[in-house]
Amino acid sequence: MSSTAPTGRLGVLRNRNLSFYLSARFLNTIAIQMQSVAVGWQVYQITHNVFDLGLIGLAQFAPFLVLILWAGHVADTHNRRTIILLCMGTQLLCSLLLQLFTWSGSTVVWPVFAILVLYGSARAFSQPASQAVLRNLVPTESFSQAVALSSSSFQVAVIAGPVIGGLLYVYGANVVYLVSSVLLALSLAMMACTRSAPQAMNKAPVSWNTLLEGLRFVWSRPIVLGAISLDLFAVLFGGATALLPAYAHDVLHAGPTALGILRTAPGAGAALCSIALAFWPIQRRVGPWMFGGVGLFGLGTIVMGLTDMFPIALIALFLMGAGDMISVYIRHLLVQYETPDEIRGRVSAVNAVFIGASNELGEFESGVTASWFRLVPAILFGGVATLVVTGTWMKLFPVLSRMDRFPHHAAEEAARAAKNTT
Repeated sequence: MSSTAPTGRLGVLRNRNLSFYLSARFLNTIAIQMQSVAVGWQVYQITHNVFDLGLIGLAQFAPFLVLILWAGHVADTHNRRTIILLCMGTQLLCSLLLQLFTWSGSTVVWPVFAILVLYGSARAFSQPASQAVLRNLVPTESFSQAVALSSSSFQVAVIAGPVIGGLLYVYGANVVYLVSSVLLALSLAMMACTRSAPQAMNKAPVSWNTLLEGLRFVWSRPIVLGAISLDLFAVLFGGATALLPAYAHDVLHAGPTALGILRTAPGAGAALCSIALAFWPIQRRVGPWMFGGVGLFGLGTIVMGLTDMFPIALIALFLMGAGDMISVYIRHLLVQYETPDEIRGRVSAVNAVFIGASNELGEFESGVTASWFRLVPAILFGGVATLVVTGTWMKLFPVLSRMDRFPHHAAEEAARAAKNTT
């Protein structure tokens, strides 16, 4: 990692290690998104039960919740690059096991859930290490740009993966899993080429005190706590994207290719938003932008629940992705800028719990509410609940909702002003 930032808006891409890291993450995400489309459609074809779509999320989140605090400690006490490599290898194994399940012709879906438990375990260790390692790849002055580029490349993969998965599913789930396995192997090779700067390792032995240090840090920073808990509770109720296989089949009367296109719409909105953020990063009215993004996500969910027209559903999902990207971008910068490197893995683990809960647990919540209230009312309930949470959090965390600049930017400006006066 160079000590100075490359010049130009996208000069950070000349950082060799960042380029390899982004390439590895890009291929890995495409593969996982392809698998997600195939697993959702395959399970729904076998059982025709929306509750099972919720179980897909729960199978991934349950081991994640159990292991994540330990994973954060591991990310602070071991080489983060090595952790990511081992997790990518486990994801490749999961892809191969899904392929074996498909070839077996089984009509019992519990093996799929067992494989997803293994995948969730790998993701528990990968996520804190992946979030923390980016800070070790680029100099401080390039970090916000690196975050935007990382987010945009991730979202482009989120766009491409479901489309490719939906198109390939026409030829069978086994084809999807085969291509996913190839991409996962390539991502593993790319990550092996990455080298990061030495990290500040904390060699404290494992104990409840060290495992909970990240949680204590987040709890002591109301701004950080408000940002990540907003995402948890807002997206927890707005996990309607988990219901897309049933929504495409029962409401839009469409097939797996249309499902793939629907799955890309949030990614398209997020990708375009993150590209814009790479060129024009948010520097003022940080709090209102974040709450506005979450509110847009809730409104998009409501529109999705009210329509049975494919184009309108695409637009709603696109806006949901754009709104979510704004919230993710601001939250990630707040967490990473405010956290010392020696506990960054454990704080990233806490952040990952909130993200995982809002995604996988949100998918389970959507599956449960859909089985209780039916599909469309469950989607509408999620959108309304997201808006209620947004308003409530603006009252609970007024400093965050009125925040103008990121805290480190405000501190730097204050220091410059003090220096000028002296």
